[in-house]
Amino acid sequence: MKTKNQLRIFEITLALSVTLAVATAQDSSGVSVATGSSTADRQSGANFGQRTPRYQLVAGDVFELTFEFSPEFNQVVTVQPDGFVTLRGIGDLQVASQTVPELTNSVQIAYQKILYNPAVAVNLKEFEKPYFIAGGQVARPGKYTLHGSTSLAEAVAMAGGFTDKAKHSQVLLFRRVSAEWAEARVLDVKKMFSDKSLREDPYLHSGDMLFVPQNRISKIARFLPTTGVSAYMSPTQF
Repeated sequence: MKTKNQLRIFEITLALSVTLAVATAQDSSGVSVATGSSTADRQSGANFGQRTPRYQLVAGDVFELTFEFSPEFNQVVTVQPDGFVTLRGIGDLQVASQTVPELTNSVQIAYQKILYNPAVAVNLKEFEKPYFIAGGQVARPGKYTLHGSTSLAEAVAMAGGFTDKAKHSQVLLFRRVSAEWAEARVLDVKKMFSDKSLREDPYLHSGDMLFVPQNRISKIARFLPTTGVSAYMSPTQF
């Protein structure tokens, strides 16, 4: 049983790696694009019910700092690959994964070293567009732009719906909660639809990945020993 579970984990990990590769390739070619927090940590976990998370800065984002009473420090700053920015008169400051209110507070604290009670406004000018990744047994796996409030069921529909090999009862939703950790949730979409209730249908956050595994029947090898066929058939059917 332990070996079987380890094999299952390996299959899911491999499938997710393939999905990420496909999504990256599609994103760079401009093919699959559809309509669509405070700093999280592993202890607090991902809030799958939260509908409107705050945007968190990533490498490549560009923002403008405007000082109300000290315009000589006004500047446009780009987040470097290591998550730091270089501020005029201050030096390096780590800002990756911060929200705009957190960034504003960090900048104010940094400039208190040289300014009295600095009043600063932060304006995001360039930032990563919200997205989600759909993989596994959906009609069109790939990376999709996320616009507005989009639930898991809506995201599956954007990706073309389930294939006939999909295991609707065990849809996996992965959400990053820190640079090193992601939280996973298993959702029974089949039950949601049969109960005609979407109360358990979570809203997606930017960067979420949904993965639809194969059902048991679709995992049967194309060729297998005839002695194994009896495991899937009953003599009473004929």
